Amino acid sequence: PAAPTGPPAKAKSLAIGGEAPKKAATVTIGGDGAPQFFERPAPPEGAPAKAKALSIGGEAAPAKAKSLSIGGPAKVVSIGGPPPAAKEEPAPAPEKVAEKVAEIKVAEEKPKPAPAPVEKEEDVPIADDGAEDANFDPREHLNLVFIGHVDAGKSTIGGQILLQAGMVDDRTIEKYQSEAKDKNRESWYMAYIMDTNEEERAKGKTVEVGRAHFETEKKRYTVLDAPGHKNYVPNMIAGAAQADVGVLVIAARKGEFETGFERGGQTREHAQLAKTLGVTKLIVLVNKMDDQTVMWDKTRWDEINTKLSPFLKSCGYPSKDVQYVPVSGLYGTNMKDTVGKDVCPWYDGKSFFETLDDLEPLDRNPDAPFRMPILDKHKDMGTIVMGKTEAGIVKRGDKLIVMPNAVNVKVSTVYRDDVEVSKVMPGENVRLRLAGIEEEQLMSGFVLCAPSAPVHVTQEIECQLAILELLEHKSLFTAGYKAVIHIHAVTEECEVTKIVH
Repeated sequence: PAAPTGPPAKAKSLAIGGEAPKKAATVTIGGDGAPQFFERPAPPEGAPAKAKALSIGGEAAPAKAKSLSIGGPAKVVSIGGPPPAAKEEPAPAPEKVAEKVAEIKVAEEKPKPAPAPVEKEEDVPIADDGAEDANFDPREHLNLVFIGHVDAGKSTIGGQILLQAGMVDDRTIEKYQSEAKDKNRESWYMAYIMDTNEEERAKGKTVEVGRAHFETEKKRYTVLDAPGHKNYVPNMIAGAAQADVGVLVIAARKGEFETGFERGGQTREHAQLAKTLGVTKLIVLVNKMDDQTVMWDKTRWDEINTKLSPFLKSCGYPSKDVQYVPVSGLYGTNMKDTVGKDVCPWYDGKSFFETLDDLEPLDRNPDAPFRMPILDKHKDMGTIVMGKTEAGIVKRGDKLIVMPNAVNVKVSTVYRDDVEVSKVMPGENVRLRLAGIEEEQLMSGFVLCAPSAPVHVTQEIECQLAILELLEHKSLFTAGYKAVIHIHAVTEECEVTKIVH
């Protein structure tokens, strides 16, 4: 066809969607005018009159610089030329976006700086405040565990202690006397103070570890009445694990002492268990001295001492840590007040209460990192754990860690013997309300520690064993022997993997 002469009347344009722009989106490649015979003309020498540009849907392309402009002048990509003219309108937009992002971040972070527990941080210094010391008792606290053969009189002595310390009123005693008389067990009424369970009262055997408190001018005590029956040894271990001082009750009645002390009796086993569980001091109460077969006879007293002393020494109790006291649990003779010369002319020692008060204070370090094995737990307005503080001081507001599951907790309330206090010293029986953990996450034997010194967690231990007695059906102790291990409040099944000589 004949070549066109001159430029086309109108530029070819493409408009998509909405109204056409004032200036149509134009694609112009090359210089002025259309190419002749569809061939691109040779570029002119020097800079082109108009820059090669692609402009879609906006104002005309910029005068200089190869550029790509999409949707208006704001977004500009400049390649290989001078930067766009000082049109700095886009700059404020990113700043505004940045401001908005900052505002959103601030809005998100606003709740974080003030979580609810942080407000309670004020509770921590209360422990040192003089006003709180009204409930703080500087007297030493001791846990006494009553151990010994079944029917030696442990619960009766426990009841007698509470009666003489003024913890039980006469009306309650009269009620127990009539209950015991109805069951034809008149001498058991004193044991009912400690044995509150109906099954225990009916059988006359302690099953659970009874707990009671009494105090003297010098010290405060918690009585732990352990069961003497062979079937309930695990319960006795739980009681002894909490104890500081063991009270070994021996029945002086003819035949009873021999039964308890010979093979199969609980006197030997309880004394050995108490030593193993960390009871370092022992008071031997020779009970039933008023019995018809004894009648405070010195010969019987000497016979019991002679047989017991070497055995207790073999258990690891040196003679300085063992004291002997003759008593009558049923009548309370030589319990609080020293026995009169008219009843026992040969005894020059102290009464049971005086012996307890004169015990040397135990070595406890309040500056050590806090440790408390958990004995029990329940729910009451939060998670409550019970145990005996073994080392260190705990205050309201303290942050602790529960091992072995390494959960961080906070102490919101501290109770000592049902009295709310701000702090407790080592050796106290306490209940702590913890925040940050559920009751289901805890088990007996878990340990509350200071975060700076958590206890070690292990699957294997190497230990030294003293084999006292093996079961009849498992009479050989070899690798593979399965048993149950008791360490403080932990009760775990274990297996011997290797015997190392």
